[in-house]
Amino acid sequence: MAGLARFFPEASPVRVPVQLARITQGSDPDTAPFTESIVIEFGTSREVLFACHTPLEFGDDLRLRNSDSSFDVAVAVVAVQYQPGNTVVAARFRGEVPNWIVKP
Repeated sequence: MAGLARFFPEASPVRVPVQLARITQGSDPDTAPFTESIVIEFGTSREVLFACHTPLEFGDDLRLRNSDSSFDVAVAVVAVQYQPGNTVVAARFRGEVPNWIVKP
């Protein structure tokens, strides 16, 4: 995780538990099934970094939501590092996130 975080010098440690859903092309993001619980380990005002077991690629669209749905955002994968048993991901917010804890 730290290896990818070095490419995002503004990244701060955050540890925010969320659920992850992959949004397939042409589908409604609100109906994407959540398939994995993850922890956002680092964040900037525009990106989040996390590790997951879901195989992801650059450009994949995702939805991240916390347990009370106060954080429910669409993101796009902008960087991926493959590690044994893990995919380390950096994803950029698709829009404004007024309640995100990392501010510019």
